[in-house]
Amino acid sequence: MSITKSFPSELITKYGLAGPRYTSYPTALQFHEGYDAEAYRRHIKNSNDDLIPRPLSLYVHLPFCKELCYYCACNKKVTRNTQLAAVYLQHLQKEIEMQGELFDRDRQVIQLHFGGGTPTYYDDSQLKQIVEQLSANFLLSRSDSREFSIEIDPRTVDEDRVAHLADIGFNRVSMGIQDFDPDVQKAVNRVQDETKTLRLIEAARESGFNSVSVDLIYGLPLQTAKSFEKTIDSVLTVRPNRLSVYNYAHLPHLFRAQRMISSDEVPAPEVRLQLLASTISKLVDAGYVYIGMDHFALPDDELSIAMEEGTLQRNFQGYSTCRETDLVGLGVSAIGKVGNSFVQNLKDIRDWQAVIETNDLPVWRGLSLSGEDRLRRGVISAIMCQGFVRFAEFEQKYGIDFNTHFALELASLKPLEDDGLIELSEETIEVTPTGLLLLRVIAMKFDEYLINDLQGKSYSKVI
Repeated sequence: MSITKSFPSELITKYGLAGPRYTSYPTALQFHEGYDAEAYRRHIKNSNDDLIPRPLSLYVHLPFCKELCYYCACNKKVTRNTQLAAVYLQHLQKEIEMQGELFDRDRQVIQLHFGGGTPTYYDDSQLKQIVEQLSANFLLSRSDSREFSIEIDPRTVDEDRVAHLADIGFNRVSMGIQDFDPDVQKAVNRVQDETKTLRLIEAARESGFNSVSVDLIYGLPLQTAKSFEKTIDSVLTVRPNRLSVYNYAHLPHLFRAQRMISSDEVPAPEVRLQLLASTISKLVDAGYVYIGMDHFALPDDELSIAMEEGTLQRNFQGYSTCRETDLVGLGVSAIGKVGNSFVQNLKDIRDWQAVIETNDLPVWRGLSLSGEDRLRRGVISAIMCQGFVRFAEFEQKYGIDFNTHFALELASLKPLEDDGLIELSEETIEVTPTGLLLLRVIAMKFDEYLINDLQGKSYSKVI
């Protein structure tokens, strides 16, 4: 997939509606509390009994932060009371033990991600303790090809800490930058030093990390196209392996922290388009490959290679190269995927801890996928990750006639074809370079839950 350099402002405005990000299908809005811990155990047993068991991916949610970033919509706990985080850690270790007992020990963990919150809220010894607990209860890969990543806040990490993270097994790191402009940083309550942040990227490479990813956000208060270009130029001096450039979704009615941001200071839609157009142009000119959605990567990065080879996938952390894994979610609100099911932990820390104290799994809700769910998930994944759909593959796997089964959906794609977002034939759907910017709009046409009920759902803008 190769993104267009001719920025389609009119089309983006036309199709700039709200919609799912498709880190899963069905999305988390379809999860229900009828799916409980027993249902989760049944799916794990079925997965263990597969003729060729899938490897595992672990996600560990560490929700604590010392300061509140006003833009943040993550499930987090802002506190300087480290005792609360220590108590959380004790319960996390118990959950790791309970979850580890359910999975066969021959199922190797090839992917691990610490997210938050701020994982580096915990000190070096505590982070090592978590990794050791995981190692005691799961078979962690030692291969150089493993993907063990951690999100770090450059304000809480120095070069020695980066080296320590490498020593305990992490080989990929992600760090939030958002914007280097001082006025923007003050407006969102996240002030961090530009020189120190760039030096940490270099230190990560020197410590043996083979992938460094940075997060940027466009659409923050007081941003201008010119100021954000300076941030992009600064980041490009150290050439991170991956960049995620997110669109800020200002939803103060949903996220209390965002009420600290004045709506008058949020850039107007036309400025947002300028920010996006400039960012895409700069990153493509610098040699980055557009992966999809808000992700860019260097040509030799695993994401770029996976996209080229057709093995790219999406999960709850975004785009991923680990295609055939079961995902185990650990910690408050964490989401997992085992077999043909999704599961999510309780989202309140006290509730989560209370259930763990009863020696039970802290399952809140989930979903067992129907055959139709799996079919549509495959189509949506093909759009989001490969940029094309071959009808014959789904006809052979699911015993359908694609054109008949999806007659209404294919008819609804005609306006998108007329606008140059896709090319349709009797055998394929192919996303055009222009359509790559609007993958979510194309995928939404196959979302049965959106077709049946779009009322009352809250999503971010697709771009």
